[in-house]
Amino acid sequence: MAKARDIPGLDGSDPFRLAAAKVVAVRGDELFEQSFNVLDTSDIERVHDMRVATRRLRAVLEIFAPCFERSLHRAVLADVKALADALGERRDPDVHIDALEGFAAAVAEADRPGVESLVARLREEQAAANATVARALEQMERSDLRGRLEALCAAAGAVA
Repeated sequence: MAKARDIPGLDGSDPFRLAAAKVVAVRGDELFEQSFNVLDTSDIERVHDMRVATRRLRAVLEIFAPCFERSLHRAVLADVKALADALGERRDPDVHIDALEGFAAAVAEADRPGVESLVARLREEQAAANATVARALEQMERSDLRGRLEALCAAAGAVA
């Protein structure tokens, strides 16, 4: 799992709004950094890391909600939640496939076809969930989530 970055320039004497802008800007950047190749089903940790980034961003958006313009904040938070939901939908089959593949290697040869049929069904779920993630990523781009996060931070008193 990707470690959360430190927040540069964060100081205990910062006004709450400025601290909010700094923290949200960094957590937003982390989210976009984790989106690289997230649709690659051969590396399930990419989805996991991006999902963690959405949870971190969501948490700071909720903590610092009073610092942001309400309607813009609500829309950004809703989009982050929708992205997190899509990533969660994809993460579940990833984890199950990984576990079953390990299990298949340990069972008797005669039992492997049954396990493999479960894996095949999960791969179908994974593909459908991956399509959901792809749509969520497209929506993230179309709605300019990055730009809206930057605007949210700028309005709170810091350049994102």
